[in-house]
Amino acid sequence: EWEKMARSFGLGSTLGIDLHGEKDCNVPDVKEYDQIYGLKRWNYRTIYSLSIGQGEFSLTPLQMANIAAAIANKGHYYTPHLVKAIGDSTLNYKKTKKKTLVNPEYFDIVHEGMQWVIEESGGTARRARIDSLHYCGKTGTSQNPHGEDHSIFMCFAPRENPKIAMVVFVENGGKGGATSAPIASLLV
Repeated sequence: EWEKMARSFGLGSTLGIDLHGEKDCNVPDVKEYDQIYGLKRWNYRTIYSLSIGQGEFSLTPLQMANIAAAIANKGHYYTPHLVKAIGDSTLNYKKTKKKTLVNPEYFDIVHEGMQWVIEESGGTARRARIDSLHYCGKTGTSQNPHGEDHSIFMCFAPRENPKIAMVVFVENGGKGGATSAPIASLLV
């Protein structure tokens, strides 16, 4: 079930952007775990790290930004595209709405939690706060065995009727709330 839900967010394959060399990600499945641990020899103790985005699960910064867009839209997203013109020019791409398997009613509480990350005392992204704007974010710290941890922050803005979604990933930047979140607030 978890694998199906993750794949409905566009994970486990490329998103199909109009740029050569897009990387896919890994959404582990039963077959992969049977191969790693042996047939039916794995359980929650061997895969619980998936709940915090570790273990065999991997994704790209573009896929993280796309997840932020799907959360912002309460369960749907569009394939990301490069801007090929500005102004009155027509962009040449097909805008196809893709729906996740998560019921839209569940996203309100996620939005609330992501806003608290930025605005409430004790939130991990307090450094990203913008007094004149309510927006939503999630910090992350990616462990790096070769040096300082990587700093991650994904967000969308504004909370109501979102217009942008992004991720800031700083290699060797430390904690997400310390490095990536303040950078994202400047971009927002």
